[in-house]
Amino acid sequence: MAADEPGQDPFGEDERIDRIGDRLRDIAAKEQAAASGKSDAVDNNYRLGNRVLADLLGGIAGGLLFGWLFDRWLGTSPWLLITFLVLGIIVAFRNIIRVTNAYSAGLKDQQGPADEHKD
Repeated sequence: MAADEPGQDPFGEDERIDRIGDRLRDIAAKEQAAASGKSDAVDNNYRLGNRVLADLLGGIAGGLLFGWLFDRWLGTSPWLLITFLVLGIIVAFRNIIRVTNAYSAGLKDQQGPADEHKD
């Protein structure tokens, strides 16, 4: 009767099943390691893109807002609006150039020194 009871395996344990489980765990660990290495570079590039976009939009929007407010307050429409818009664009591009130069310098540091002793 013991052989007819539910929950009992009529065969012994199969080593192939254990090996498949080990292989699946190894493959999952390799994929996770590969994905984590790629995601850091993608995240850094995504953050840089967002930073550049925010600097550009912030410079333009800030210049427009302050120019419009000062024009309404001083009654010099549209001259301060145009002036502050140009200043906002200049400041935005200056910030973008500064951020991208710092990012490029960081990439060069990660790559290591160039081989200067090649003949």
